[in-house]
Formats: sequence, structure tokens, C-alpha cells
Amino acid sequence: MLDSTPPRSTYSPITLRDLETIPQIAALPAETRLQLSAVARVLPFRVNRYVLDELIDWSAAPDDPIYQLTFPQPGMLAADDLQTVIALLRSGAPAAELEAAVRTIQRGLNPHPAGQITLNVPTMDGRALRGMQHKYRETVLFFPAQGQTCHAYCTYCFRWPQFVGLEDLKFAARESEQLVEYLRRHPVVTDVLVTGGDPLVMRTAALRRTIEPLLEARLPGLTSIRIGTKALAYWPYRFTTDPDADDLLRLFEEVTERGMHLALMVHASHPREFETPAAIAAIRRLRSTGAVLRCQAPLIRRVNDDPRVWAELWRAQVRLGAVPYYMFVERDTGPKEYFKVPLARALAIYADAQRQVSGLARTARGPSMSATPGKVVVDGVLESGGTMHFSLRFLQGRDPAWVGRTFLAEYDERAAWLDELRPAHGAPEFFFQRPLREQQQQR
Repeated sequence: MLDSTPPRSTYSPITLRDLETIPQIAALPAETRLQLSAVARVLPFRVNRYVLDELIDWSAAPDDPIYQLTFPQPGMLAADDLQTVIALLRSGAPAAELEAAVRTIQRGLNPHPAGQITLNVPTMDGRALRGMQHKYRETVLFFPAQGQTCHAYCTYCFRWPQFVGLEDLKFAARESEQLVEYLRRHPVVTDVLVTGGDPLVMRTAALRRTIEPLLEARLPGLTSIRIGTKALAYWPYRFTTDPDADDLLRLFEEVTERGMHLALMVHASHPREFETPAAIAAIRRLRSTGAVLRCQAPLIRRVNDDPRVWAELWRAQVRLGAVPYYMFVERDTGPKEYFKVPLARALAIYADAQRQVSGLARTARGPSMSATPGKVVVDGVLESGGTMHFSLRFLQGRDPAWVGRTFLAEYDERAAWLDELRPAHGAPEFFFQRPLREQQQQR
């Protein structure tokens, strides 16, 4: 571990009530501030001084990608919804009336896509385990209750319902004993993904209470522990100068010393997130524990919809010893219309970026949709029967037999998600749709 780290910023979380204390926001016209506040009533907003001072180029705002990544924008809501909230704010409507309107808008934004509640929540002894998801045979997701927030919120986050008070739609578990017992009963599971939110907002002692039981149980099937995090981008001091940073790294060392594979699933949206001295120092310390850093993010309009940005991002990751892992397609939830990139353009961006880097950086798979049936990648565009088609392939599937299977869809330059595609050659449906319906009926 390195002893020398860059000076630490003051950790000062800023939420909706503090929005206008940010000088650059306070300087905006009153109408613009009202619009930002209205959007932040519907979608979660949280940022900190590190993001404000080290990552955002305020001279380029509002077009700066990190500003778009972290600050609410008027276009993120439908015009009618935005005006509804603005009118209520202007009139000084009672809090209950405002909350009711906000909840109605939120529930219309497809808050849990891809069957996260209806299909992914496992059961044990006849009881739903709402702090877990089990979509793919080998991998279980675990949501520790204390990790269901983040150092800052991405405006496009598909798990935004975790942060806005929709308790009936929230995933959270208070203890890991159920997880261990579930894994004992499902020895086919090899990977546990501790996710959120961001588990690395937790103090190390709390995170240890999640991870240690997995190590002590010595489950024969479990070989990998993954931790999903954006902390490297939003608060790299978690790994360097936080009071329990050394304890955290010792915990990671214990995982790898037990012969377990530890993977940090690093959410990395833009190369700027890897450029600060604090981020570079954090990555070096993390690698010293034996953890592997695998980097992933969605392709987002206004943030990283440029092949040069992705090529630079992948090169930075390889240079620092991290592994480019996934380029995702923005999910069909929340402010999807504001951020979405059509599949045809996503494929062009991915292919162009891949051509700009060496083989070491071509490990990122994409553009991949984490859709209801599974992870589906757009492999290319080809001609079949005199017409153009998308060639698609399952990287993961609810049915393991689907993994690796290819299929064709009619080419549509406007389609941005799997359910917007039609089967090739006039077929009535894709091969997976009937068995998927049967799975849904069984639930």
C-alpha cells in the first residue's frame, strides 16, 4: 500500500436543500434554478465538493459531461410533468400535494425495469428475499441496507428508485445470514455481487459484517465476491485518507488471501474521472490488495456519446491497471429519453472506439442491453434475405441455454432497446419470448 496520498477534499454532501448554496447554481437565472429544483424533486440529487471542485469544468456548463452526469436538467422530465411540479412549487402547494404529484410522475418512469421485482427477487421457505436478486444462475446480487445511497448520484442511474423514498420498490437487506443460507441451498452460485446504491459508502466495520460471513461459511461453490462502486470517481479518498481507508484495504486483502477472487465493479462514465491525483492514488492502493478492477458504464447522450471519449477512457483504464469490461445501453427507465442513444449509433460508437485502441483495451463488451431476458449485445449489422438486420447475441440469460445464442432483428435506426426491435424475416416473435412469458406466469 502507498503511504503518500494527495491532499483530501472536504467531504460535504450537497442535496436538494443545499442546491442553491453552490455559487455556480446560485448565479443562474431564477427560472433555471426553479427548473433544476423541480427535476430534483422527482429524480435523486446528491453531489459533493470533490465532484464540484475536481471533476466539473464549470466554464463548459451546462454542456460539461460531468455536470450533465450529476446535475438535474429540465429535459430529463416530460414537459407536462415538469410544468406540473413547477406550478406546485410556485403556488406554495402543501407538501402532501407536491409529494403526491411527484410520486405519480416517479411511478410512470418505469422505476424497476427488466423484471427486477417481478422476476429477480428470490424466495426461501416461501418468503421473498427483498434484499437480494437472482437473475442469472451463477450470480446473486446482495443489497446491504447501509449501502443504499451513493457519494453522488448519476442522473441516468437505473436504480434511482433506491434513493427517492419509494420504500415498496426498494431493495435492502439488514443482515447477511439469509444470504449465506440461500447460497448453501444454491451451490451452483459462484459469484456474489454486493451492490446498491454503493456499498463503499458504508464504514468498513459494516461492510465487514456483510463480507466476513461469506468467508467464514467456506461455501464450496462461491469463488468470487464483487463490489459495485462509483467511489473511485466520486470519492477516491475512501481508499486513501478516510479514517478507515486502511481497514478497508485490509479487508480486501483478507478476501484475496482466502483464495477468493475480489472484483471491484467500477462505474466509470468519463476519462476525467481517472485523471485526478486522488483517483490515481486510490487505484494504486486498490491494486496492491489483489483486487481486480473491472470498469463499466452505459453509453449516454451528452456524457460520453463519442468514440474518442470511450477510446480515451479504455486507454486510461488499461494504463492504470484496470480492465475495460462493459459498454451498456442506457436502460429504459427514469430520464431515458434525455440520455438514450439508438442502437445503430451505439454500435457505430463502440466499433469506432474499438478501432482506436490496442487489444488490451478491447476487453469491453458492448453495446449490451441488460434487458428482461438477459444481457444482449449488438454484434453488428448484416444483410440477410436482401434486407438489413441487427445481429444480436446473449451474453447472459435467464435460461443458461440462451447464453451465446445469436439471433437477428430487423434493422431500425431509431430503436434504442430490445423491446423496440422486431424479429427478422417476419417471424411472429423472438425465440426467447414464449419461454419468458412462461417464466413470468410461473411467478
